[in-house]
Amino acid sequence: MPSKEKGLGYMAIKLIMLIVFFAIMIGVGFYCRRHATDVNGFVLGGRSVGPWLTAFAYGTTYFSAVIFVGYAGQFGWKFGISATWIGIGNAVLGSLLAWVVLGRRTRLMSHHFESATMPEFFGARFDNKTLKIIASLIVFIFLIPYTASLYNGLSRLFGMAFNIDYTLCIVIMAVLTGIYVIAGGYMATAINDFIQGIIMLIGIVSVIFAVLKTNGGFLGSLDALSKVSDETVSTSPGIFASFFGPDPLNLLGVIVLTSLGTWGLPQMVQKFYAIKSEKDIKKGAIISTIFAGVIAGGCYFMGGFGRLFTTADAVKTGGFDSIIPGMLSGFSPVLIGLIVILVLSASMSTLSSLVMASSSTLTLDFVKPLFAKDMKEKNQLLSIRLLIVLFIFISVVIAIQQYTASVTFIAQLMGISWGALAGSFLAPFLFSLYWKRTTKAAVFTNFAFGSGIMILNLAARLLKLDIFPTILVSPINCGAFAMLAGFIIVPVVSLLTKAPDKELIDDAFSCYDTTVVVTAKHALSD
Repeated sequence: MPSKEKGLGYMAIKLIMLIVFFAIMIGVGFYCRRHATDVNGFVLGGRSVGPWLTAFAYGTTYFSAVIFVGYAGQFGWKFGISATWIGIGNAVLGSLLAWVVLGRRTRLMSHHFESATMPEFFGARFDNKTLKIIASLIVFIFLIPYTASLYNGLSRLFGMAFNIDYTLCIVIMAVLTGIYVIAGGYMATAINDFIQGIIMLIGIVSVIFAVLKTNGGFLGSLDALSKVSDETVSTSPGIFASFFGPDPLNLLGVIVLTSLGTWGLPQMVQKFYAIKSEKDIKKGAIISTIFAGVIAGGCYFMGGFGRLFTTADAVKTGGFDSIIPGMLSGFSPVLIGLIVILVLSASMSTLSSLVMASSSTLTLDFVKPLFAKDMKEKNQLLSIRLLIVLFIFISVVIAIQQYTASVTFIAQLMGISWGALAGSFLAPFLFSLYWKRTTKAAVFTNFAFGSGIMILNLAARLLKLDIFPTILVSPINCGAFAMLAGFIIVPVVSLLTKAPDKELIDDAFSCYDTTVVVTAKHALSD
């Protein structure tokens, strides 16, 4: 067969795979319309979502093109095989412990307050509307750069596989995601997340085998990596194949940001609002941890071999975000098609959760309390759907502008977003679930510090101002610092300010004291 005809045949295979994928996603969206007839159904799926759907929704929201293309490429290049520790941290800290520590209490207290969003939870927990409004603005503003980073990573793979224009790729992805989210709400995203999660699992395993096979299997690849040297990073021989890599301190910063950060991200925490039962939380914790271990561990493990597929000069020219597409460009058309669908699945699942979190938050926690206190259910749904369109439009414009301005570092955009959101919300949310003495003044202070330091970090980078210590210049390390600082700010400010009203606190924590009947295997009798 002539090469031209063979090329057309390969392209047809990849296009058919894409068309089938898109058809399933949109079909699920319209199938789930019956679950999206009111705000509770549209935003939380009626709080009746089972463990498999919730666990996969949590995992697919967690991992996107930002992880697969941006983080795996950049940190695999910087840390070598030790980047796998990031994936392990994501599984243990970001998934297992998050479910164990937050799952039950989040479900109980959010249900007690009938809150559908994180800002709504803060407003009810501290009986303060201003707190709710400020939180909703932080969510809306800082989810936008994260969304823009999704388009960047996905578009690079589309360009490699189909030679499609970057702008066209962004618009197609945004429109298709918008259709199924607007049609079916949370239940559509949960079912699609499950389907997309299965694709991601199959895809990442296939890619790892292909990457290792290229250099003679695992031992052959590890041996080849041990012979790679880069004196700008380290003079130690075999450093990229070592256990902790060339820079353990910065590696720890990435682990903290990408693992502990999920505890304060509204699009992640809201998954616990919708889960159905105690049994489902236990199952979901196990499923989510295994999923994270395979996906995150696999991505960073694969990225650790990036230096075997590209050169330092190529990275200088194309940026860190070009590493993974470069690694995969030589694979078979069917595998490339699977990889594109893998990253498309990861990105669309994350994007759907971001637009749901942002639009529902802005409607319920900003528009309604400030401008339409008596907004009817039908109008709330309309507002959420319209804001989904607005959010997608703004993020698309920013993504295109980012591309034309040659801003190519996905990891930095995500670092700013995660740092601001988790830096603002993580400590206040955790203390609100566990500590009665937490005050609204402490929450306000932490909001200001978490978002403020990330805005300052961004401004310093754009204006080239030398105002941060070397270790905090990176938005990733700065975000990790903002999160950890909250564990000092919240208790200290709470102890220095007026204690909350006892009646308010007793009401909030009463949800934990409700008597339930359990079997003997879960509790011994008196």
